[in-house]
Amino acid sequence: MRSLELLAPAKNLECGIAAIDHGADAVYIGAEHFGARQAAGNSVDDIAQLCSYAHQFGAKIYVTVNTIIYEQELNDTQRLIDQLAQIHVDGILIQDMGLIDICNRAGVAIHASTQCDTRTAEKVNWLYSLGFKRVVLARELSAEEINKIHKHNPDVELEVFVHGALCVSYSGVCYASQHCFKRSANRGECAQFCRLKFDLKDSDGKVIERQRHLLSLKDMCQIDNLETLAEAGACSFKIEGRLKNVTYVKNVVSAYSQRLDQIVKKHPDRYCRASEGTIEYRFEPNLKKTFNRGFTDYFINGRKPNIASFDTPKALGEYVGRVKELRHTSFNVAGTATFANGDGLCFINDEHELEGFRVNRAVGNRLYPLRMPNHLRPGLALYRNNDMAFEKQLAGNTAVRKLAVNMYFSLTDEGFSLTVISGRKKGQASVVFAHQLAKKPQRDNIIKQLSKLGNTPYICDEIKIEEDADRYFLPSSILSDLRREAIDNLLVERAVKDTVTDNLQENKKFCNLVWQPEYKDYPYLYNISNHDAKLFYENQGMSQIGNAFELDAYQNNPLIMQCRHCIRYSLGYCVKRGGEVPSWHEPLRLELSDGRRFRLEFKCSECQMNVYAEN
Repeated sequence: MRSLELLAPAKNLECGIAAIDHGADAVYIGAEHFGARQAAGNSVDDIAQLCSYAHQFGAKIYVTVNTIIYEQELNDTQRLIDQLAQIHVDGILIQDMGLIDICNRAGVAIHASTQCDTRTAEKVNWLYSLGFKRVVLARELSAEEINKIHKHNPDVELEVFVHGALCVSYSGVCYASQHCFKRSANRGECAQFCRLKFDLKDSDGKVIERQRHLLSLKDMCQIDNLETLAEAGACSFKIEGRLKNVTYVKNVVSAYSQRLDQIVKKHPDRYCRASEGTIEYRFEPNLKKTFNRGFTDYFINGRKPNIASFDTPKALGEYVGRVKELRHTSFNVAGTATFANGDGLCFINDEHELEGFRVNRAVGNRLYPLRMPNHLRPGLALYRNNDMAFEKQLAGNTAVRKLAVNMYFSLTDEGFSLTVISGRKKGQASVVFAHQLAKKPQRDNIIKQLSKLGNTPYICDEIKIEEDADRYFLPSSILSDLRREAIDNLLVERAVKDTVTDNLQENKKFCNLVWQPEYKDYPYLYNISNHDAKLFYENQGMSQIGNAFELDAYQNNPLIMQCRHCIRYSLGYCVKRGGEVPSWHEPLRLELSDGRRFRLEFKCSECQMNVYAEN
């Protein structure tokens, strides 16, 4: 039996609670500092509240401390990790190897962030030997590659991304934002270089593509591949989106949670959910109606040509039909979609540009925009990126999560006792009250009063009454007090994290394996930014240690991206895979409108595209 964990993002406490309510088994959230999303920080007090709320359902809270840490920040980072350990977070995601000892001393489990750029079984084994309980794998891996990693070391928990925005570079080794804008992706400040427009030119200056978003990828969606990923060995299914709002969290978490439930129901002897509770959904989730750039399942089943969105880096939304006929102030749509006043619609015009507009009035399939778009014409595909009716629905109470409890009502020498059990936790209460024989049977009233669980997270599954306990009179008010006290005690018990002792240094058989040997030509790829990280690699046996890219000025045409996405392949010119023979002369270069150029290296032996900045 393997547990499957749906891991949801939380921008803040509200999003975290919504994620739990809608079916998440775990939530990852950023603290005030040192998370890889600078704009999504939260106080320790808020994270503590989220821990208490999540733990009552057996759900877990992981905190991202996954930036590289500068020397002057080490003391503050240690203080933060100590505070997180004290509020019983279930794990901390880190990238900086200088934090391993700090986390060990605090006694908190460590997860290797996606920023660690983990692509192979050898690196997973190395991380495991260092005490990492879980490894977040690179998004670019296929199901087959994940399975090979799992078979090589089945003891390591493997976390995989299943939904949301995609970085075009392997995470943790992208320096484009730092190089161009002095905003480090390894510090949570990514300026989204990959969403910009580029000209693609060959070595003769011939323009192959003009002003296209050649590095901008669609969004990942693996909802139809969850069972494949589970079979490959993944145990945690991660939704991207720590900058997204609560409606995104509600919709996406609900869709994936229901799909995981179907998998568990299909294989009840093989899989179970990682947390407890049943959920009553009050809406129908629809992934197409939430922010997306168009969906791709990326490399899960091998390389495909349609993973990028060259026309726009913005949200397209769901396809709703084609423009049929235009009038002066309105047009109609051929399709079956229904529209509402205020809907946001968009289309790709003949210049490969995204144009958007808002519907001022909808009369059936005839739409009256606030202003008629300039380039709208019959036949264009139309998309809805803001569905007013759906957003209104999501703004309400959309899910209720409950835990089943069993109750045991019994006599004591001096009165009555109630024990409430949920899973492995229980709450108890007793009252001193004389045993007075009742004039009429009390059983129905006892069940009625004890089962009134109201706004608590519990629903009564069974009430057992000790023999003869229902023969005695007990006022309804005292029964209610007994129930409230027992439930309050159960809430306290369930909010306490189960104590699991992790020996973070118990697996040593892969020690002294330095990763990655190919990095010797680019020492900044180890992201060493403090003396603790430097000492770590010295202890690992590394002889030539360089500073992080952010600390040194690497001016000699540095490698700034490593991508599995290949522009040559996406354009249909990968001869290795049956594409056309290109007429251009390599190397190819990407060029920004300000003249800055970036050389492309097609490393076909590894099926990888590297991007180098040019001076």
